[in-house]
Amino acid sequence: MKAPFRLLINGAEQKVSWKQGKSIKLKRIVKRSIAGMMTALLLVLACTFSTEASSDKISALEDEINQKQEEKEQTENEIGERKDELSELNETAEGLKGQLNSLNANLTEVSNNLAELEERIKNKNEEIEQTQAELEHAKEVEAAQYAAMKKRVKFMYEKRDYLLLEILFGAESMADFLNRHEYIERISEYDREKLEEFKATRAAIEETEAHLKEEKAELDDLRASVEEEQSRYTELVNQTSGKLSSNQREISETEAEMLEYERQLEEQKNDIARLQEELAEERRLSELAARSAWRDISEITFAEGDRYLLANLIYCEAGNQPYEGQVAVGAVVMNRVMSSVFPDTVVGVIYQNKQFSPVASGRLALALSENHATDACYRAADAAMAGNTTVGNCLFFRTPIDGLTGIQIGGHIFY
Repeated sequence: MKAPFRLLINGAEQKVSWKQGKSIKLKRIVKRSIAGMMTALLLVLACTFSTEASSDKISALEDEINQKQEEKEQTENEIGERKDELSELNETAEGLKGQLNSLNANLTEVSNNLAELEERIKNKNEEIEQTQAELEHAKEVEAAQYAAMKKRVKFMYEKRDYLLLEILFGAESMADFLNRHEYIERISEYDREKLEEFKATRAAIEETEAHLKEEKAELDDLRASVEEEQSRYTELVNQTSGKLSSNQREISETEAEMLEYERQLEEQKNDIARLQEELAEERRLSELAARSAWRDISEITFAEGDRYLLANLIYCEAGNQPYEGQVAVGAVVMNRVMSSVFPDTVVGVIYQNKQFSPVASGRLALALSENHATDACYRAADAAMAGNTTVGNCLFFRTPIDGLTGIQIGGHIFY
């Protein structure tokens, strides 16, 4: 008869028959085999899902890069158009400046001519005033001479007999008589000559005055013509200056637009570079995930402080999310610990470069210093460290974007 088995049943050692022991042992082996197969199947399915999700993200990044490239090309076209516009505007500005310089030169010349005309008119007016004064004086002299002559004529006419007698009887001799008579004749002749002379002088002065007035009238007409020309050039200068000012405003506006497009272009280049880095990293991680080997949760050795660290990370990443989403964040960390492509410790995974934003921003350090983690965060950390997961073997999570597929829980997509 075969010896009985000693087996642990429900935590206590019990004796069973050989047949019973064999049966119990076989059942345990089957259960373990089934559990192992299920675990392996889940790992395969999780890896497949993770690879597909990573492929979706790669596709989404490629689409976003293509879109950014199209936007960049459009911006470059806008910059090219603005450069062409600036070239035309600057060429127009040079032409307007040339016109303005020419018009200003003409306006200066016309203004100088007008100033010279004003001086000539001023001098002509002075000449006219002088001539008019001379004419008035000549008229006065003529009038005085005429008045004196009239007095003499009148006197001689009234005293003709007396003068004749005086000349006849007063003369000492015939020669004296003739001399006196000749004297009277000369006085009359002198008066007539002087009167004619004054008349001629007045006529000459009047002619000079008329000539001066004609010259002044011509100068006035010329001044009116020059003033009209000056007005025309002034209007042309104002119009050209207005066009130039408008042109300068267009140049400033176009330059401002081009600067804005150049700023957008630089921003688009930076976005493309960032997305290309993300794409390269995603491809690298996808390739690593495809080659990844997985450990079981039972193989993980936790260090002191891992629970505290994980709970506070969950608080930073999903403190405002439902409990299921908090467990999901903890599961992503543990999945990475079990994956061969990530560090094999909780600390190593959480502090891996450029993986969790609260680490880079300092939020995690602040949470750790004051223990911000809630009871729900600690329960989620305990569940994840026990191997529980709500997202399979997902290795990544983020806020939703177009083209990215995965498991959405709350405000995150897990893939």
